[in-house]
Amino acid sequence: MRLGFAYATRIRCDGLRARLVVLLAPLLLLPFLISFAAAQSYPNRPVRIIVPFPPGGAVDISARLMQPGLEKALGQPVIVDNRPGASGVVGTDQVAKAAPDGHTLGVAFATHTVNPAVNAKLPYDTERDLAPVILIGKNPLLLLVNSKLPVRNLKEFIDYAKANPGKLNYATPGAASQAHLIIEWLSGLSGIKMQHIPYRGGAPAVMGTVAGETQLTAMSPLASMAQIEAGALRPIATGSVTRDKQFPDLPTIAESGFPGFEAVAWVGMFAPAGTPREIVERLNGEINKLIQVPETVAKLEQQGVTPAGGTPEQFGEFIAAEIRRWTEAARANNIRAE
Repeated sequence: MRLGFAYATRIRCDGLRARLVVLLAPLLLLPFLISFAAAQSYPNRPVRIIVPFPPGGAVDISARLMQPGLEKALGQPVIVDNRPGASGVVGTDQVAKAAPDGHTLGVAFATHTVNPAVNAKLPYDTERDLAPVILIGKNPLLLLVNSKLPVRNLKEFIDYAKANPGKLNYATPGAASQAHLIIEWLSGLSGIKMQHIPYRGGAPAVMGTVAGETQLTAMSPLASMAQIEAGALRPIATGSVTRDKQFPDLPTIAESGFPGFEAVAWVGMFAPAGTPREIVERLNGEINKLIQVPETVAKLEQQGVTPAGGTPEQFGEFIAAEIRRWTEAARANNIRAE
């Protein structure tokens, strides 16, 4: 009798579970259905690309180069919205807190991965709150010296610095910037000591080195090419993994005695975390196509940007690796944002 009762009870429970599964299944599927519907109707209004820097720089220009092609591909207006401030933090925070529907995107620069390495109080989590879309391109960083300095390459500069301890200054666009991390990292590896002179931006740092206030800086070709061509600055190494085609005779830092050393600027696009996968993949596909168009390639290269591309996952892995790289450099040299 007891066995019969237990068996009947189990049947009733199993039946109840089955009915609950039937009733709850649509609710469990609801987020996926909403995501699918959103992706199918995307975009249904203008798309805004937030650039967390002022107009005119490589990041802004890269976003504007994507603008007409995206408008044509998406069938909606694409608006570039400059929101500068705090080394890109202000604009990036707006993207992180935007609705995850693909209608608000952001363009990232190398500071995107430097900021979390030097600032523990960012208003967003760089990896958790933002969804990588695509690495648009990379921009080599050059080590540049005042042309009056009697050195032609990185080895000669290191020898000169060791022979003149405490006499050399180096310029950066600001404390805790990528250039600051690069030069302190390299100084530690090579055993030299220099005085850091932080300027308010890249252009003043370049001109400080031209004027002889500093002897060394790390800068992109876009920010320094005019002074290189004028003979006021001399490149002695590039931070890219391979030699840059703009400077085929210029050795990399890795080639110059520091294997594995890499330091590049880059431009990429991201969306708020939680943006439907279908939307991220569509944006990734459209931009991959755009950065292969010869006219777009030529315009990017005019800004010193070499097109990259790839999948969202590859961009995410790149971001994670860059954060680890700069976190290690910041800790080793006790560099923190004030």
